[in-house]
Amino acid sequence: MTEQYLMDPSRKPSLAGVERAARKVEAILPPTPLLPLEVDGQIIWCKAECLQPIGAFKIRGGWHRLTDLSDDQRKRGVVAFSSGNHAQGVAWAARRLGINATIIMPEDAPKAKLANTKALGAKVVTYDRMTGARETMAADIASKTGATVVPSFDDPWIVEGQGSCGLEIRDQMINLTGSAPDQIIACCGGGGLATGTALANPDAEVTVVEPEGWDDMRRSLALGMIVPVEDNPPATACDALQTLQVAPITFDILKERGVRGVFVTEKEVHDAMRIAFEKLQLVVEPGGAVALAAILAGKANMTGQTAVTLSGGNVDHELYARILMAV
Repeated sequence: MTEQYLMDPSRKPSLAGVERAARKVEAILPPTPLLPLEVDGQIIWCKAECLQPIGAFKIRGGWHRLTDLSDDQRKRGVVAFSSGNHAQGVAWAARRLGINATIIMPEDAPKAKLANTKALGAKVVTYDRMTGARETMAADIASKTGATVVPSFDDPWIVEGQGSCGLEIRDQMINLTGSAPDQIIACCGGGGLATGTALANPDAEVTVVEPEGWDDMRRSLALGMIVPVEDNPPATACDALQTLQVAPITFDILKERGVRGVFVTEKEVHDAMRIAFEKLQLVVEPGGAVALAAILAGKANMTGQTAVTLSGGNVDHELYARILMAV
């Protein structure tokens, strides 16, 4: 794999790239636990990415991307846009590597995610989620400063980095059960985690899960072409999954794999958060609980060896308390 290829942002993510990212992640972070959970008499395996140092899997893609920057790019800094988990992943990697980071975040991002991103040393610029153009803002900052834009999913490094989670799932299931996963249920916003996981597990069936009304990947896969979120999408606590339109880099791979999508309701998400707390003793944010919600609601089949991603745990205390106490 040539250096010129590695530096090409238009290249396609690959299994070899996922394996390379996994080696880089393995060198600095321990694998997150893969925990058994009994559902209707069957064991499913829950990948606890909520236990990452930043509370989400996004640390993987952030580290893979920033460690491949040239010395000149590192000097000029990075700019990213995110509702909070990618923001923290990029900020964490940037601080460790001594890189200046500017993060564009929605005004209504959870307070915990805003505070944590700032605490990691990043400069935060806010915008209106429904009317602002975060990609345009990032491009403008990059043109003025020379910073490298680090997208949240529309980037081969990001996809490969998130795929390291899928490799861990595969290896852990083999060690724990003697066989690789037959099915993986993945939380999905832009599709970076699901796509990387699909690359890492070419023989597994992959299902993506999104919140109701924000299920543009599901609809795109069903139609065979990319379509945006429909007008006036409903409010959702799944802030991490509010992607208005997916990109070819993730859609094309998932389409080629025959991946299907499902959506879950807010109630189903809240039920899953409570189950994760009661049965696994894990704090899982709404967007990080959608895959488990799909299993518990019967919207995703438990076929053979099944794994689900618990992709993040960054939730404001007040919201989490209200969800736990609701009946």
